[in-house]
This record gives sequence, structure tokens and C-alpha cells, in this order.
Amino acid sequence: MKKINLITFLLTILFLNSLAESSEKKSITDSLLLKLSQASEDTTKVNLLNDLSFNYQFSDPDEGLKMAAEALALSEKLNWKNGIANSNKLLGIHHFRKSEFDQALPLFSLCLKQYQEIGNEKGIAKSLGNIGNVYLVQSEYPKALKYYLDELKILEKLNEKAEMAGILGNIGIIYFNLTDFPKALEYYNQSLKINQELGNDAGSALTLGNIGGIYADQKDYKKALECYHQSLAIFEKLENKNGVARTYSNIAIVYRNRNEFSKAISNYEKALTICKEIGNRYGEGVNYSNIANVYLSIAKDTASNTSSQSIKATSKNALLHAKAYVDSGLSILNEVGDLNLLSTGYSVKSEIQSFLGDYSGALESFKQHTMFKDSIFNMEKDKKLTQTAMQYEFDIKEAAIKTEQEKKDIRQKNIRNLISLGLIAAIIFSIVVYRQRNKISKARKRSDELLLNILPEEVAEELKANGNAEARQFEEVTVMFTDFKDFTSISEKLTPTALVKEIDTCFKAFDQIITKYNIEKIKTIGDSYMCAGGLPVANTTNPSDVVNAAIEIQQFMNNHFSRRKEEGNSIFEIRIGIHTGPVVAGIVGIKKFAYDIWGDTVNIASRMESSGEAGKVNISGNTYNLVKDNFHCDYRGKKKEKKKGKFAMYFVIDKI
Repeated sequence: MKKINLITFLLTILFLNSLAESSEKKSITDSLLLKLSQASEDTTKVNLLNDLSFNYQFSDPDEGLKMAAEALALSEKLNWKNGIANSNKLLGIHHFRKSEFDQALPLFSLCLKQYQEIGNEKGIAKSLGNIGNVYLVQSEYPKALKYYLDELKILEKLNEKAEMAGILGNIGIIYFNLTDFPKALEYYNQSLKINQELGNDAGSALTLGNIGGIYADQKDYKKALECYHQSLAIFEKLENKNGVARTYSNIAIVYRNRNEFSKAISNYEKALTICKEIGNRYGEGVNYSNIANVYLSIAKDTASNTSSQSIKATSKNALLHAKAYVDSGLSILNEVGDLNLLSTGYSVKSEIQSFLGDYSGALESFKQHTMFKDSIFNMEKDKKLTQTAMQYEFDIKEAAIKTEQEKKDIRQKNIRNLISLGLIAAIIFSIVVYRQRNKISKARKRSDELLLNILPEEVAEELKANGNAEARQFEEVTVMFTDFKDFTSISEKLTPTALVKEIDTCFKAFDQIITKYNIEKIKTIGDSYMCAGGLPVANTTNPSDVVNAAIEIQQFMNNHFSRRKEEGNSIFEIRIGIHTGPVVAGIVGIKKFAYDIWGDTVNIASRMESSGEAGKVNISGNTYNLVKDNFHCDYRGKKKEKKKGKFAMYFVIDKI
């Protein structure tokens, strides 16, 4: 598949239900707030809350989430199914706007089911489109196209032309990303025609921007800029800040491709400023990274033209700017968690550091790039393994049907030849049946073992029974992270074989320990090990279980440390961090078909690990309050986390 210019194209995604952030809209919001203050606790209030939530989707997504959650609670209290579905849809939209796709997708799937139950065709259509949008930004084009086409059928039936225009535009994006430009242009023009007929300026602006993308990719930069500037003028008139930001970024791509670097940076900076203003963290990260790449291009271009000292100074200055911007971008992208963008960003950083002569830093960044690249590969591998396991199940069912038919055939043959064959036929029949049953039993066992190596038993059973497993919310889960101290420097002293053997020895021991305490292994990333207690079956003992497991892991590492030191081998020390809180768990999400967990609890547990010390178990205040009767702990103070306040930390000393 053709790569779109660095990591910018995702900003051109056509979002449905895009409304202008205008003074008129502010007036509508103020009117709704006034009505809300006077409303009773009934369905009217639910509608007002949902309308307000929808209006906040661009200006203040967090406030929109708050309004939708309040509407959901009231709808559930009133047992109003349509209100429940509408509120879940809006919750999904806000998470989508915030690039929290792993939270948006389950919500869109849930409201689709709810709309289907009450027969709301328009709601069904919107839900299908929203699910398609998630798959689109995740580059899962066949899935996205399926949901879009299903939605289009319903919209044509309902004669919802405005919505049809949006879907036609999104289908155009799919064909664009597949580099089928004639097909993409066909759908874009269909979308533009409908939008112009309806007087939908926002839709026309979005479609013009996407048409500009085709011309840009074909290097017809003049036509591309014409389309982009038409689109920009409309977005600015509508005061649609998301649209303005996306368009500035697209214009920047054109100038960068034309080596007009100052114009490229200027437009990227405009896009970045707007993304900061509206709280679009994903957009911030992308634009920081793109500006860094432009400065890197300036440095390369300058250095290649001459060798004078002044030019060298200019080149170094550009590299320093590139380093600052890429660091800012990676900080945000680590928060967002997009593996593809992180892999690309660390690759750019490695190149910058190499030009600056920071070869150790360049090596470390390249390792980060490789780690994220390998993580993406492993996710795809896990997906293929699970699909293989499911295929085994299918094969087993097919084998069972075939065996049953063979048994019938044998019985009929025995009857026909009973007189002549007698006992011999019966013996042959028994042998065949035994062998077939044994074959099926072995295949089923192999399938089950494969699934259980990938998924928890409960999730595997649900997957086999239903063909899918729904994501679940757990209110109290204890998450543990481990990480080896000075891993990079120590690993450089080991051969690849010795390094892998050492990590394998440690992680096998960790697996055995957590299994004893009924803790679920989630994943490993490089030298980091992640597990969680309290799922997939909720329990109340998980905080103590995880702390006990952590103590045993540290004991194992201490003994292992001493043994390797005596042998004169390289030694690893380990940090462990633990936090307890709510998570979402399932096999849905960002490009991954494996059991995983999401939420702030995971992030805080990771921070507990990175803020800890080698040889010690560092737990959060939440976990401490749940285990303080079972363990002696030392208070360490509080760690400040951006936008999350301060978190108390404790070192676990021993059991009480």
C-alpha cells in the first residue's frame, strides 16, 4: 500500500456530523443551557443534555462527555431506550474526537445494538457510519467499506441526502488510501454534488479538501492549492476550527513537497496553534512531528549545498529545532498511544541525533523505533494466531460432520454384508470410529491450547461460542508493570542469543508466579512485563494477590541476581510499579486481536514503575489503601502527573 506523506494524511479524514463553531452555534448553546436550568427530570432534559453534548464536540469534548454521561444516567433512570442509545452514541463521538478509538468503538457497537432493538433505522445508519469511521482511521479499509455500504443502503431508503454525501466522501477516502484515484475522485465528486445542491458548506469544504489531496498526490500542486484554499475559505467562514487546522496541515504538505520549507513550517504552525486551542492532542502530536521533519529536510538541504561554516551553523540550528519539535511530538504521541506514529517519530529522532553526532542517543531512538515496529508486527501475528485457532474450531466441526457421515455409511455397509462379513465388519467399524474420535479429540485439544495461550479461558469460551467477545468494564483491577534497570546498556554487552535467553528465563518465572495468584498476563513489550489481577473474572483479593506476586518476583530476581553475579555474568535489576483502579478489557481496539486493557489505571501503573527504584515494589495510594492491613509500607511522597494531579506512592517492605 502506498504511504501518504509522512504521518499527516490522517488529519484529512472526513468526519461525519461536522458542524461549524460559529457565534450562531454559541448562541444555540447558551439557549440550551438556559432551558436546561429550567427543565424537569424527564425525557425533555435528556434531549437538552444530548443536544448540548453534541454542540460541545468541537469546542469542549470533555464538557460534552460530561453532558452525555448525565444524559445516559437520567435515561437509564427513566428506562428510556432511545435516550440511552443516543447518549452512548455521543459518548462514542467525543472519545472519537479525542482520538480515544479503543473507547469509541465499543460504545458505537453498543448503541448500534440498542438502536436495532428499538427499530430506529436512522440511529442504526449513524452507528454503522461511526463504526466505519473508527475502522477508517485505523486503516482497516475492508471493514470500514462494509459498514459504510451498509449505512448507505439505509440512507438511500430514508432519502437522507446530507448523510449520503458524507458516506460517499468517506468511501472516496478509502479508495484514495488504496491509491485508486479515479475511483476516489468519482465518489468525491458525487459527494460534492450533493453537498452543493443542499447548500451544505461544511460538507463541500471537506470534500474539496479531499479532492485537493488527490491532486497533491499526483503532484498537481497548483490544482491542489486551489482546492485547499477554497476549502479553507469556507471553514474560516464557518469558524470550524478542526477544518481550518486540517486544511492548513494539507497546505503545508504541498509546500514541503515543493521544498518551500518556510511556507510549510508557517502552515504547520498555524495548524498546531489551533489543535492546542481546541485540545486536539492527536493533531498536536502529528503537527509537532511534521514540523520536525521539515527542519530535518532544511538541515539536509543546507548541508548538501555548501560546506561553509555559516551554512554548517544554519544546518545545526535547523537540527536543534527539529530535535525540540520531535521531542514534543513524541511526548504527546506516547500519551495518545499510536504505535505507527511512534515508530515513525522515533525513526526521525534517530536520524536527527545521528546528524548532531549523538550516536548513543540515535541508537537508543532507533531501538525505540524498532520496538514499536516489532509491537505492530506482534499484534498482527497475534491476530493471525487467533484466526488460526478459530479455523481449527471450524475444521473440527467439519471433521465431526464427516465422521458422522462415515459412521452412517459404515453402518449401512455392515447391514448389507452382515451375513458374509459378520464380526469382521463390526471390528473394522469400531476401529474407524475410534480413530476418527481420537483425531477430533486431538484437534480440539490443540485448538483449545492455542486459544488459551492467546486469550483468558473465559474470553476464549465466549469467542468460540459467539464468534466474538464483548469488551467489559472492571471497576477494581490491579495492574503491575515490571522493567529492567539499565536494560539498553547491559543488553549491548550480551549476544542476541544470550539476551533472549536471559529475558526468557525471567519472564517464564514471572508467568509461573502470577499463575499461582490467578493473575492474567496481558503482554510484554521489549523488557517490560505487564499483568493484571481482578479480570477476566472480577474478585476482591486482586490488590493483595498482585502485591504478593510482585514480592515473589523481586525475590526471584534477587536470587537470580546473586547467581549470575557469582558466575561473572551481566546482571539485571528490576523495577516494579502497581496501581489499582477501573479498566476496560477486551479484544477490541486499535489493530489488535488479543486480550488487552485500557484506561488511566494502566497509565498510572506504568508511572509507578518508572518512578520506582530497582529492587523495590512501588505502589500507588489507591493500592496502599486496599492492602495496608496485609503489608508494611513506607510512604514516599507524591508524584505529580500532568492533568491528573498528584499521586501518593509507597514502597512495600514486607508482609504483616
